[in-house]
Parts: sequence; C-alpha cells; structure tokens
Amino acid sequence: MIYSTATVPVNPAGEAPLTRAQAWAGLVLKARDARQFLPPGLCTRCDVVEESATHIVREAAIGGQDLREIIAFEEERKVSFFQATGPREGVIVNELFEDGAGRLMLRFYGYLGLRDKTPGGPEEQAEQATLDGDNGYRAALLSTLKRTRALVAEGRI
Repeated sequence: MIYSTATVPVNPAGEAPLTRAQAWAGLVLKARDARQFLPPGLCTRCDVVEESATHIVREAAIGGQDLREIIAFEEERKVSFFQATGPREGVIVNELFEDGAGRLMLRFYGYLGLRDKTPGGPEEQAEQATLDGDNGYRAALLSTLKRTRALVAEGRI
C-alpha cells in the first residue's frame, strides 16, 4: 500500500492571493480537464464521460496510461479521485482547509495500490518514492495553484 501526502499554503508570500472560491474553481477545472494543469504532454486525453451534481467520471491518458476515475466533490472543501481503472487502485484527495493560524492550505493525500503488483513490493516502493519526490504530488499542488492564479489573472476564474 502506498500512502503519500503533501501540504502547501494556497497564498505564500509574494504570490497573488487566491480566495477559497478561486482555489476551489481551479480544483474543479483540474478535475474536469487535467491537461491544463499538468506539465505539457503528461496528460494527452481527458474527457468527462458522466456527470451529476456530486461527481463526474472521467477517462484520461496520463503518463501514457489509460485510466478511468470517479471524481467526487465536497463543495469548496475536497475533491476525491477514485481510481476505477488504470495502473493504480485507491483514492487521491485534494483538500482545502485552514491551518491553526487561519491560513488557507491545499493538501494532497493518496491511499493507493498498484494493480496486479505485490503489495509493498519493488514497484510500489518505486511509486512511493516518485509520489514523495521533488516531481511528485507536492509539485502537482504548486503547479495547480500556479495555473489557477494564471486563470484568475486572465479573468477565466
């Protein structure tokens, strides 16, 4: 089993501040089309194939892997990506919250396994290292906030 987590401030010093509503809008847009938020070429397809008031289902190609995710929304608080098909199984969560000092934070956490691989085996250990590394989910949180700021500046959020 892989457990990974990272937390970053939504409004670090020197950056244009985002409101909770703006940060939330960025997370929703990312859920609907990851291509806008991931490094160029990493996500080559991202299509919403089902939607309701509480969730969407998307099919995507990320990192050369086809996947299907059921994405649940808890308004202005949490987006949960349930891995229905693809190399991983489990859930990835993006959560907005205030820390003890009242600062708006964005946290990632994921509980994942690799389909058809030995739990805790070398493949999962390598995946854990990747998720926790410099180009892992902390970097994804920072790029999500950067893209959200750009969309706010463009007047699209």
